[in-house]
Amino acid sequence: MKKRIFVTATNTDIGKTYTTKLLLKEFASKGFKVGVIKPIETGVIDSAPDGDMLLELIKELNSEFKDIKRDNIVPITYQLPSAPFVASKNKKLDLKLLDEAILKLEKLSDILIIEGAGGLYVPIDDTTMMIDLIKHFDAITLLVTHCSLGCINDTLLSEKALKDKNIKYLTAFNCRENDESFNVVSEPYFLETRKKVLKVDREIDTICELLYNL
Repeated sequence: MKKRIFVTATNTDIGKTYTTKLLLKEFASKGFKVGVIKPIETGVIDSAPDGDMLLELIKELNSEFKDIKRDNIVPITYQLPSAPFVASKNKKLDLKLLDEAILKLEKLSDILIIEGAGGLYVPIDDTTMMIDLIKHFDAITLLVTHCSLGCINDTLLSEKALKDKNIKYLTAFNCRENDESFNVVSEPYFLETRKKVLKVDREIDTICELLYNL
């Protein structure tokens, strides 16, 4: 059965692409044919930083992507590094274009990773937020959150947004070198209120297993 996993985050520059690459490698190591798409990327002029990295990796992991181009991986691009609403001057989102792109790549994959842009309430046009794409694509979600001070608030707000939309999700923490205080100032709350704190860099195998069974 085909599976769609949407990777989102509590904000921009949290580690969506980093996490997406780890998911692709881990699922591929387990024998799955993996695929990836980033429906919208902004800040694209001569290159698409995220899309180009994902294309290079997916060609290494899945030979059926040998003829796939960057435009297939990133169907919609804008030059301005901003919310798509602003970058496109509120151009109406072409959902048919995205649906066709996903179906094309899904034919080559057992598991398709869909990487969002920014956080859940990044506006795409005047009626569509990033979270609406998750519902439209009927995907489960990996919420990537940070480990800096403020992550409790940011994580709970994003989780509430997903719950309010009845979206199945898993939360994982992308801790960086300068997040040494996490285990003192924030992690105690999460350990008290949930069974486990999943960390992207240490437990990607567990994250993949839980996502697959979600």
